[in-house]
Amino acid sequence: MLYVEVHQLADKKLKVAQIAKRLRISRTTVYKYLDMTFEEATNWVNSQKGRKKKLDPYKDWLLEWLREYPHISSAQIYDWLLERYPDLDFAESTCRLYVSNLREEYQIPKGKANPRQYSAVPLLPMGQQIQVDWGQTKQKTNENKQVKLYFIAFVLSHSRYKYVEWLDRPFTTRDTIQSHENAFQYFGGRTNELVYDQDTLIAVKENAGDIIYTSKFQAYKNARGFSVYLCRGADPESKGKIENVVKFIKGNFADSRIYTNLDNWNQRCIAWLDRTGNYKVHQLTKKRPAEVFAQEKQHLQPVFPILSNESTLITSITRVVAKDNTIYYKSNRYTLPIGSYKLARNNKVLLEIQKDDGVDTLLIYTPDKIRLLAKHQLSYAKGQLIRNNDHKREKSKAISELKDKAIDLFKNKSMAKEYIGEILNLYPRYRRDQLSLIIKSSRNYSDLMDEALTKCQKEKLFSANDFLNVCKYISRIKGEKISPVIASKTINKYSHIKVTTRSLDSYTEILGRSQE
Repeated sequence: MLYVEVHQLADKKLKVAQIAKRLRISRTTVYKYLDMTFEEATNWVNSQKGRKKKLDPYKDWLLEWLREYPHISSAQIYDWLLERYPDLDFAESTCRLYVSNLREEYQIPKGKANPRQYSAVPLLPMGQQIQVDWGQTKQKTNENKQVKLYFIAFVLSHSRYKYVEWLDRPFTTRDTIQSHENAFQYFGGRTNELVYDQDTLIAVKENAGDIIYTSKFQAYKNARGFSVYLCRGADPESKGKIENVVKFIKGNFADSRIYTNLDNWNQRCIAWLDRTGNYKVHQLTKKRPAEVFAQEKQHLQPVFPILSNESTLITSITRVVAKDNTIYYKSNRYTLPIGSYKLARNNKVLLEIQKDDGVDTLLIYTPDKIRLLAKHQLSYAKGQLIRNNDHKREKSKAISELKDKAIDLFKNKSMAKEYIGEILNLYPRYRRDQLSLIIKSSRNYSDLMDEALTKCQKEKLFSANDFLNVCKYISRIKGEKISPVIASKTINKYSHIKVTTRSLDSYTEILGRSQE
């Protein structure tokens, strides 16, 4: 029957993929039946009936598992079989093919494990909620180039009335707050609650419900007086209205539209909202958002200008601290003091942008904003490393201490200072090693340090190794190299050896022969 159905669908000019999807079989099986005659198919089916397969004894088990757990994989079935029968004599690939054939034969498609169940959400009261989300698109220009654009979208949950604002760069917290103000002006008020995803522009951490907001957004939220509903991680369905709006903006307004400049793009988007976005009949409510909004507008909270100084408009965002104690901001790296990577909570810091005498300044704080870690002038280039000199690893203090310690080993301080200074100039990368070797020399040759210094200065031997060798040389000349204890041990070690002595006549005789 399957062979007949495949050929009937093929006669109707259906494609192989369409036949496979309709009959719930693989495309390989479709090709196989299309290449067969009816007699060949009959013979093949009959041969398969009489053929025994290694998994036939477990067929009832497999069917029961597949029917009860349609999402289960063949790999898991193979593991279950191994659990019950450790001595199976077939490979996992054999099990995979057998399970695939069972699914086709008994029409058991592979489903999802515990699919999420949804229920209809009642329409929220007027003026209750605004949902907010961000998106991005790629647009072509008149020069056939491609630009990346970013947008923030707002939608009133009751009327589905929308507002959109675009930028040609990623949004910052300052941009987000300004967009909120523009949206409230567009709507003519605000709702009691705003719904967001867990975006770093507004929240640092969910913190089991005690949400930690960025300091700037926290100040704005307190000033405006609205409540925030922050969606749980990986749960976009909880803000489905704005998710659909984002898709609508991408698919209806932005798709295939030519970009000229940002101002023109925003003006065309507002015109699109009036013409389509807020005028087109909504599929679910079967009403025009603009018509419903005329009633909902009366239930919005009035919005008055916020009386605050310029500092309340400071950008506040978070960044992750890299292991080399730097953070990325707008395609550049900015340094932090050594150790900031370990000090930062969850390796994150808080960034703020301030204007200082007309210059944009980047301030980097700890997440609780108790401690200022670094201050940089903001760079508008790309790929730069912006460094403060005081963020470099501090070694000079340790080197200076070693230098002072080495000079103190000598009686002639002025000569020692001059000599050691020459060594440090010649070996800038090995200053610590050179100083340590001079200090080490004093352990065995403390009484010879000044004498060795004078000789090294005279012979221009500016190296700690040369200095140590001179100390050894002077010690050997003065017979101070071997201590009495070591000398006695050396004498006792060779005391048993008998040395033959010759008379002087023997050497005279040898010398006489050489003269002949």
